[in-house]
Amino acid sequence: MSEIENLAATVCAVARPGAKPKEIVAAVREKHPEASRKDVVRAAFYALTDGTSDDPERHKNLHSFAISERASVGSPDDELGKAKKPQKAARSSKAPKAKA
Repeated sequence: MSEIENLAATVCAVARPGAKPKEIVAAVREKHPEASRKDVVRAAFYALTDGTSDDPERHKNLHSFAISERASVGSPDDELGKAKKPQKAARSSKAPKAKA
């Protein structure tokens, strides 16, 4: 079984009605500590498209989680989003100033 399939199985197991996205990510990371939040979201989408479960409530929970977290992946609290953005070079004091 591939890594995404393992994560998808875990996401399916922990997704339940009323579970907050942070709870789902935390529960998945207990079993897969190396998984990033982005990996967990991808696994949730994989579980939705895999179609191994016919439980409509489970699909609803996975869909809700995946959609809500998709927008926040890459945000500053995500591991992949922690890289600093390049800053603009400081203006040199010798550079000519714009005339008004």
